[in-house]
Amino acid sequence: MSRTVVGIDIGAGSIRAAEVRKPGTKHAMVMRAGEVELSPGAVRAGDILEPNSVADALRRLWTTAGFKSKDVVIGVGNHKVISRELALPAMPLKRIRETLAFQVQDMLPVAVDQALLDFYPIRQKEGEGEEGDIVQGLLIAALKEPVEAKVDAVRLAGLNPVGVDLTPFALSRVLVHGRVAVGTTAIIDVGESTTIIVIARDAVPQFVRIVPSGGDDVTRAIVERLGVEASTAEELKRSVGLVAAPHAPEHITTHQYEIVLEIVFSVMSEMLSGLRNTLKYYSSNAGRDVDRVVLTGGVGSVEGFADALSELAQIPVTAGDPLGGFEQAPDSRHTADIDWKDLTVAVGLASGAVQR
Repeated sequence: MSRTVVGIDIGAGSIRAAEVRKPGTKHAMVMRAGEVELSPGAVRAGDILEPNSVADALRRLWTTAGFKSKDVVIGVGNHKVISRELALPAMPLKRIRETLAFQVQDMLPVAVDQALLDFYPIRQKEGEGEEGDIVQGLLIAALKEPVEAKVDAVRLAGLNPVGVDLTPFALSRVLVHGRVAVGTTAIIDVGESTTIIVIARDAVPQFVRIVPSGGDDVTRAIVERLGVEASTAEELKRSVGLVAAPHAPEHITTHQYEIVLEIVFSVMSEMLSGLRNTLKYYSSNAGRDVDRVVLTGGVGSVEGFADALSELAQIPVTAGDPLGGFEQAPDSRHTADIDWKDLTVAVGLASGAVQR
């Protein structure tokens, strides 16, 4: 593997990528990053439908962002990824992974040969199993076909996939650092079509939930009510937010403002209630409260969303900082019209690659 690796975050409307030098070490450094738009319909709900279109976009991205490495790590994290708590007899991790297929068939909604399986150990308990020690962890199962489609598209672009990583782990890798690494932290990423909740205790992920809903739910509702283009609906959503104002913004009519505000409050209130219930579910099962929420993703930046979540869940909510635990090269750069916060997943994917 080269000394630099690029993490690739393939979304519904764009591809975001970040290059990290010396990944997997305490000296990992973010070098450069970028984003390119995807043609409509190329990707839907995290699945690649048009591999040639995605490959073309990747080639453009490598040109515009100036990435030096062709070694890449691909993110997987839509609702087709299953995460379950699992306790197994203690044995070397390699052996656990070799035997997973024989132990988890009853836990999966698909045949084992249709899924890619992995096990993420959390803790080992002595003498609690029938045959001795047990290891507790998370079973991760992803449908094989969508993952292979991503790998094929990346190879079609002339790139070298050196790993496939779970998006929730990438998020925790970059957002749980410093004081946030102490105690129980919930990371919530509200994206376009997927919401990810990963809860870490002392920086170790304990719980993962992936929900097939996100900011696009609000955008689609605005399109249906007002009959506008999706791009206009997206702009209206962000202009109005979750904070009622005495008057509509200058570029929005009073009629539009009232309708958009009603939609945003209705859809996002349901979203917020679901997040609160998930946090409560974890707390009741784990026997400990969540100390804080770190919020990321496009919807997380909508005005009023963080305050509403904090008030509803009665937990402090802060914005995630993807570069807080990393060095940043003095000449690091990214393409125009993108913020480093939008590159959280890409940075996390790249930084988790192990040097060999």
